[in-house]
Amino acid sequence: MNVEYFIAKRLFTAKEENNSYTKPILRIAILAIALSVAVMLLSVIVVTGFKNDISNKIIGFGSHITISSFSDNQSYETDPVQISDSLYTSLLDNAEVEQISIFATKAGIVKTKDEILGVVLKGIGSDFNPSFFEKNLVEGEVPIYNDTLTSSRVMISKSVADNLQLQLGEKLIMYFVEKPPRVRKFVIAGIYETGFTDFDDLIVMADIRHIQKLNGWKTNQVGGFEILIDNFDRLEETTDKIHKKIPLDLKAQSIKEKTPQIFDWLDLQDINVRVILILMLIVGGVNMITALLILILERTKMIGILKALGADNWSVRRVFLYSAIHLILKGLFWGNCIALGFGFLQQQFSIISLDPSIYYMNTVPINFDFTAILFLNLGTIVICYLILIIPSVIITKITPVKAIRFE
Repeated sequence: MNVEYFIAKRLFTAKEENNSYTKPILRIAILAIALSVAVMLLSVIVVTGFKNDISNKIIGFGSHITISSFSDNQSYETDPVQISDSLYTSLLDNAEVEQISIFATKAGIVKTKDEILGVVLKGIGSDFNPSFFEKNLVEGEVPIYNDTLTSSRVMISKSVADNLQLQLGEKLIMYFVEKPPRVRKFVIAGIYETGFTDFDDLIVMADIRHIQKLNGWKTNQVGGFEILIDNFDRLEETTDKIHKKIPLDLKAQSIKEKTPQIFDWLDLQDINVRVILILMLIVGGVNMITALLILILERTKMIGILKALGADNWSVRRVFLYSAIHLILKGLFWGNCIALGFGFLQQQFSIISLDPSIYYMNTVPINFDFTAILFLNLGTIVICYLILIIPSVIITKITPVKAIRFE
């Protein structure tokens, strides 16, 4: 039987039966721990949710890895890449590769009676995965392109539709700057909205065969390949493996290489989380040190009696450390209730909204990473316990005779 734990448990039971003057202070300590834990948990679930949401939107528009022609072309006009069975075979040899789809892009101008807007026509084929756009669809449907006929159905964003005052089912006329200029008429089959204005204001999804015909390409020529992988954490490693397998006239780029400014910005969010975690641990630790010292002060006589009965200093210290852990666990419980409760309400009802032009989303995102939540709780207990070992040294300075006579 753990004697120290038994004494600590009885100590708290006795405290709850009387009106100790230390009760308000201990409750404040529990409240401080609860608020600190709640802030730490909220910072983790919000920032990870924010990072996941932004990453998923970028990947939805551009996949994990892109294979394109090895050139210094910096425009929206993609150079032709030859489709070959050997290339597909070399790509599918990688166990990480989940899907390969073809694409091509071409800059154009959409004109209506009153408005004009520059956009990028992104051509896709029958192998395109529509799941991302289906989740962000506002009206209509995601057009599916088969291998037989060229389709005039396109999908535009809600911001493009609003800017050009276009509706579902209306015609969309696009001009391409060539010699001579060329025109294509499309029909709006779907309208999407991701909140990621950098892409929403730009991308029009269409059948890739329109771009092949406009560029004079053969049916086996495309702008490149988009690859989805099963493990984002191994993105750089997988990109490097693919790059070594493809022909020398092609290049493989990860989504992080194509949009480095966005992913660098996302990485900065981790620094903010670390700062919040450190500050909240300091606040919680200081409050627990105060609570422990008050517990020791109130139970000075008990310390003297335990020492007189033969208990050593470490044994007495453990009694109060167990008592402090009891307070920490109470704070953790209420802190988790506050953070997870708020996170659930935000996830279900979008209580707090955001400006999508600044944050790339219209509501605060929530991601319940239960592994991170578990480690955060365990880490809080361990760190607070280690911090409290130092002030508990004061118990070694208390002598039995003086402690028993202490009033």
